[in-house]
Amino acid sequence: MAKPKFSFKFKFPEFILLILILISGVMLAFSSGSFVLNFKKIGFSIFSTIESGIHSVVKGVGDTFGAVRELSHLKKDYEELTKKLENYEQMQRSNADIRKENERLKEQLGFSTSLDEKNIPAQIIARETDNINAYITINKGSLQGIRKNMPVIALQQGTSGLVGKIVQVGLTTSVIMPIYNQQCVVSARMQNTRDLGLVYGIGSEESPLLMKHIRKRVLDELHYGDVVVTSGENNNYMSDLPIGSISKISVVDYNSSLDIELTPIIDFSKLETVIVVNLYEINDTRK
Repeated sequence: MAKPKFSFKFKFPEFILLILILISGVMLAFSSGSFVLNFKKIGFSIFSTIESGIHSVVKGVGDTFGAVRELSHLKKDYEELTKKLENYEQMQRSNADIRKENERLKEQLGFSTSLDEKNIPAQIIARETDNINAYITINKGSLQGIRKNMPVIALQQGTSGLVGKIVQVGLTTSVIMPIYNQQCVVSARMQNTRDLGLVYGIGSEESPLLMKHIRKRVLDELHYGDVVVTSGENNNYMSDLPIGSISKISVVDYNSSLDIELTPIIDFSKLETVIVVNLYEINDTRK
């Protein structure tokens, strides 16, 4: 009868445990100067190593969660600071706009008080941009002293110019026919040569004005940029009020006069306020 064979096999966990025990024993031997194994110290060293590893892992996980929380707080603070900065920039822009508006109003007030004639400053509240019937509506009417056919002027960047005339009046609003309206005709003169002609609108604020009835013989005396002003005839407008400047001169063979294009002095696309003038009353603010 065969004798049963005895076999002993190490499993992997037991092998790892044995390695740890041997390493700990060697480390203790070197630290104490002796190779005598103290299993109590070996066990303590093993468990201390394991505990240290677990502590490191737990600490690392805790630090990671802490970093995530801190990052979340930083992101929130960043968003709040960004919003505050946007509000601050918007406030700065608003303050700048208010300062510019105050400067414009101050300039307009100074110009208004300098006029000999009584006048009523007004704000533009609507525009009709139709090429045939282009009109501007303002926020002043008969209650403020505005009457039909009163001339309307404006001040832009320190330069005054003709806007048009009042054609319709309500209690608190009025309608201006601007000089670029096709139905608008203004008696005008060349500021330098004093030659008399008529200025017509084409129908759009983006288009030039046309000046006709200027004789061809004065062609050599005219230059691009020369200013055209109101003549003051017929008491429709005050005299020498700038209308526009020469931008093009055309000579037509069959015509005895020149066709002259003018760039309006007033930039109507940027026009916000106007001054309605009463030619028949003295400005009380100048007394």
